[in-house]
Amino acid sequence: MVVPGWSTTLIGSSAAICTTGAFVPQVARVWRLKSAADISLVTFVVFSVGTFAWLLYGLSIGALPVILANAVTLLLALTMVALKLRYDRSPRPPRS
Repeated sequence: MVVPGWSTTLIGSSAAICTTGAFVPQVARVWRLKSAADISLVTFVVFSVGTFAWLLYGLSIGALPVILANAVTLLLALTMVALKLRYDRSPRPPRS
């Protein structure tokens, strides 16, 4: 199926906003709760590597939507990795 250029841009931009924005609530929740106990470090490290590869791909083809979406997503994913490392090393209060 072929769609006009503006439709393709709209679809790609909508996808980028949804997939990138999906991480914002998770990062905010971990930041607010100061706990990343339920977050998988391996998942976010692998995801970060994949996102970095997508960023390199976007740079190589000069696709600004791919570059922007993956740059922001990489920043959010690496923030999650940093928070995971920080909060997992922090002493936790004893459970009652």
